[in-house]
Amino acid sequence: MTIFESSKPLAWGELAMPLLGLAADWDGERVEPAAGFSLAKDDRRLWFVASHRRPAMLHPQARPGVFQAELWRYDVAELFLADPRSGRYFEFNLSPNGAWWNCELTAPRVRASEEDVPMPDVATFADLSADGSWLAAMALPLDLLEARLDFGPETRANVTFILETPKQRFLTAAKLGEGEPDYHQPASFPQVSFVPLPIG
Repeated sequence: MTIFESSKPLAWGELAMPLLGLAADWDGERVEPAAGFSLAKDDRRLWFVASHRRPAMLHPQARPGVFQAELWRYDVAELFLADPRSGRYFEFNLSPNGAWWNCELTAPRVRASEEDVPMPDVATFADLSADGSWLAAMALPLDLLEARLDFGPETRANVTFILETPKQRFLTAAKLGEGEPDYHQPASFPQVSFVPLPIG
C-alpha cells in the first residue's frame, strides 16, 4: 500500500497527490467511474484522501467534521491500519461530507472499547460538487498512530469504499478473498511502502 511522503507540510486546498483508482467491486464487477484514493504523510499527519464522481447517500446524521458512528451504513470511504506484531488495528470511516468515525480493535471485529472513543486531533475536509461528485480528506496525527500502532514501515494498510447505498457496492484496494464482503482481515492487508510525493 503506497504512502506518499512529503518533505513539506500538507494542507487542504493545496494537496497535489496522485489518486489511485478502484474500478471493480468485491465481486469483480466494474465500477464506473472508479473511486479514487491516496495516502500521504508529512512530518505531523497521515492524510487519507478519497473521491468519487457520483452522488453519495450520506448518513442522515453526518455533519462535516463531526464524529458519527455507523457511517458504514451509507456511502463511506474507509482506511484500515494494522500492527502485524500486536494484531491491533484501527478502522477510520470518512463520509463524503467530512463526517468521520474511528475504532481501535485488538483482533478482527473485537473492539478495544465498547464505547466509541474519538481519536484526538483528527481533522477532516470535504468538497461536494453540484453534480454530486465528492472529494474528502482526513488528517490523522502521526504521534498517536506511532504510539498506538507503532506506525511505520511494518504497518499494514487497506482502503475500502461502500458506494451506491442502498444497494451498497463494496470496494477494496487489497484482495481479501471470496464470499461475503469482510473488510476485517488485517492479516491480509498489504505492508505499506513509503515513496516520495511526486513534485508536479
